[in-house]
Amino acid sequence: MEAIIYLLRFVFDALLVILIMRVWLQWVKADFYNPLSQFIVKVSNPLVVPFRRIIPGLGGFDLATIVVAYTVATLKFVILAALAGENLGLLAFYIGLLVLVKQAGVMLFFIMIIMAIMSWVVQGYNPTLMIFHQLTEPFLAPIRRIIPNIGGLDLSMIAAFLVINVINILLKGSLPYWGAL
Repeated sequence: MEAIIYLLRFVFDALLVILIMRVWLQWVKADFYNPLSQFIVKVSNPLVVPFRRIIPGLGGFDLATIVVAYTVATLKFVILAALAGENLGLLAFYIGLLVLVKQAGVMLFFIMIIMAIMSWVVQGYNPTLMIFHQLTEPFLAPIRRIIPNIGGLDLSMIAAFLVINVINILLKGSLPYWGAL
């Protein structure tokens, strides 16, 4: 049973990452012709395109992708809870939203970690690093206005890590199931 739960978590998390990344790429107006952007769009199109016919976009946001991501997040927790013998009822819709928010925060955290490691290793232009820069810039730019570069070191990522972890700790203590998401 543990193997099935592990595989289900992997599939749901992979789908969530792809769907959240699609919305995020559209939000920051990232380079559509980048190989990573192309991969995300091509992999998520079979899930999103049928819903686009029904759910229109709103204010530059792809509501169809957001609805599909929310549905996947809710299904993840409902199915895993059902396998554990629990019935969540209407609480599942709230937990689905929490799963979506937490997955986005985890993605931001890991993208910044990958960016930091790549900045030490990669020399010159790298398409993946450029997309990651576009994705994190809306979060890091406000921090950079408060904490300027000190001696050529950009400390904005460290401050962002601290903020993300503090938010995670606060939510873990105040919301049910946060640790299981």
